[in-house]
Amino acid sequence: MINVPDRLLCISLIREAAQSGCRLEKACDELGVSLRTFQRWVGDGDTVRADGRTTTERPPPGNQLSEAERQQILEVANSAEFASLPPSQIVPRLADRGVYVASESSFYRVLRSASQQHHRGRARKPSTRVVTSHCATAPNQVWSWDITWVPAAVKGQYYYWYMMLDVFSRKIVGHEVHEAESAELAALLMRRASLAEGLAGRPLVLHSDNGSPMKGATMLATLENLGVVASFSRPRVSNDNPYAESLFRTCKYRPDYPRKPFGSVDEARAWTQQFVRWYNHEHKHSGLKFVTPAQCHNGVANAVLAQREIVYAEARQRNPRRWSRSTRNWKLKDQVWLNPERMQPEELKQCA
Repeated sequence: MINVPDRLLCISLIREAAQSGCRLEKACDELGVSLRTFQRWVGDGDTVRADGRTTTERPPPGNQLSEAERQQILEVANSAEFASLPPSQIVPRLADRGVYVASESSFYRVLRSASQQHHRGRARKPSTRVVTSHCATAPNQVWSWDITWVPAAVKGQYYYWYMMLDVFSRKIVGHEVHEAESAELAALLMRRASLAEGLAGRPLVLHSDNGSPMKGATMLATLENLGVVASFSRPRVSNDNPYAESLFRTCKYRPDYPRKPFGSVDEARAWTQQFVRWYNHEHKHSGLKFVTPAQCHNGVANAVLAQREIVYAEARQRNPRRWSRSTRNWKLKDQVWLNPERMQPEELKQCA
């Protein structure tokens, strides 16, 4: 804020420069004043206008609680009668007696400022669920697993396909078909997959939904013995296990998926074995720059993609007119996220 004497000095200097032939706008710029400010200062005549901005300190609002009123709210809330009740119960009870101390929001605000806005009563405090977001930067860091039904020849009967895949490479690391759905069979599959991948002493997160085989005591005990961290989807959220669900869709929309139910469990096992062989070693996965899950899992995907870059570069040299931009990006992602939308920005930066 420029006081009146300084403003008069600026006006005189600007006018002196203008009389010497300098443009008014340039003269204002030399003093760090805009032309519009100078015009507002002088107005229509030669009278210099005073600053219209107020410097008066406004009094605090009249509806603020005094210290005595705050103390009264704390005394009422901490009394033996109301110590276990929330303000939404305290205020109406006082009103029924013809007493008004403060509104519910004032009660909450004062209790919060005094660090007394905590859970009251004997009911268990609402718990915050573990975040289901995980970041994989290499194979065998995050697995996802699920169970799907495959139809049997007997009406109303199904076979159960247990499937575990690696989130980073999308490779199916373990699968079995059984006639029942149980935590014991799931634990057995987990042990076999762990031995096949050599996971002894290596950290691993196993994500699944909240089905009974996933949360059975036998399965949880097996994961604890293997040093595997169990991760579960949020209740009533259908898209927290997307990689497993996507693989099952790929399976059941295959052209060679049987149109008739499987005649026996051995027949179902034979077909799923054939599918897993095709998926791991022949299927060019769109999420992996069209290399196979086995290539990504075994660490040869980068060499395959590097060869593709050479092919594209040579094609561009032979006919550069066909390439308006750079060649196709064949770089694999360094990170694969499971449910990244629930990660906080600072957590995303830490994993990056």
